[in-house]
Amino acid sequence: MSSDIIFGKESIVTALNKAVNDVNNLVKGMNKDAFEFAPQGKWNAGQQLDHLIRSMKPLNLAYALPVFILRWRFGKANRPSKTYSGLVEKYESKLIGGGRATGQFIPKAVAYDEKDKLIAIYEKEKRRLVKKVSKYNEANLDKYILPHPLLGKLTLREMLYFTIYHNIHHQNLIIKYAGADLT
Repeated sequence: MSSDIIFGKESIVTALNKAVNDVNNLVKGMNKDAFEFAPQGKWNAGQQLDHLIRSMKPLNLAYALPVFILRWRFGKANRPSKTYSGLVEKYESKLIGGGRATGQFIPKAVAYDEKDKLIAIYEKEKRRLVKKVSKYNEANLDKYILPHPLLGKLTLREMLYFTIYHNIHHQNLIIKYAGADLT
């Protein structure tokens, strides 16, 4: 998903499945040393996974709400959805500017014996989100918005783009810090 177009729901669901599966498979293959290692001040692989779970759970709550509640609580979009690459560019610029996770999105300490449990939780959260997204029509993905703690108001489609890229971003951090590899 690196093009400068608006991706349809089916492409988004495919990319979301792949992104989460890639993270889970990466973590699944890690030994204790790789899983628990992180440079000073950085998150280990378990914490990266915990952060991704913490980021997806509120989405599952939001996508379960009827659209009239979304409109009442968060409003409607006053602009077209950004493209995938436009959303990625905005997120990367926020990170370069010092943006970081805060509050409920900061992971707890995670030990190796929690690995399988976290992988199962993340798979379950992904399945729940995919099921909910599949029930949305294309127009509503661009019509309604949700608040993002770093990026501000995002359309439902943009929030899914973010979720896909967020997985890729943290997968890359796991590889960088733990020396893990997908091969």
